[in-house]
Amino acid sequence: MTDHELAKGCLEGNREMQYALWKTYAGKMMSVCMRYCNSREEAQDVLQEGFIKVFEKMSQWQGSGPLGGWIRTIMVNTALTHLRSAHKWRNSIDLEHAEELDAEEVDAVSKMNEETLLKLIEKMPAGYRTVFNLFAVEGYGHKEIAEALSISESTSKTQFLKAKNWLKKNLVSPVEEIETH
Repeated sequence: MTDHELAKGCLEGNREMQYALWKTYAGKMMSVCMRYCNSREEAQDVLQEGFIKVFEKMSQWQGSGPLGGWIRTIMVNTALTHLRSAHKWRNSIDLEHAEELDAEEVDAVSKMNEETLLKLIEKMPAGYRTVFNLFAVEGYGHKEIAEALSISESTSKTQFLKAKNWLKKNLVSPVEEIETH
């Protein structure tokens, strides 16, 4: 079934088509939600809320891009709205006026497999995780992140640097493991 057929069926209120759309995209979108939420239950709530928005706004999909990309955008925005309403990203220290943090890069992240990295990202403090996901995974710029989270651009940059430092601190590379034994 094509994206256009799914969208048309959903617009007509066809429950089978709505289920088919959900079945096609729910797994991928749950992964997106998990990157922003602290628990599976919270991610499921965001997923459900996101799909409600997808069905309500289906007429806004223009069909010029992939339906999955459009749904993904709605899921990210739903997760951000959830985080803003719960003020979860504010648990991190606002470092708007902090000096430049240690910018030394660690190559360990590029050597990790995706599953290990995602599990590590899930353990990040909510503010770091949110900015890291938006910048490094979703490709948003710091200006866009600042607007989406109602924070300053420098706070977004600092949160990203703090997230990178958090990852560095919490990474244990196989080489380090071997050397300590």
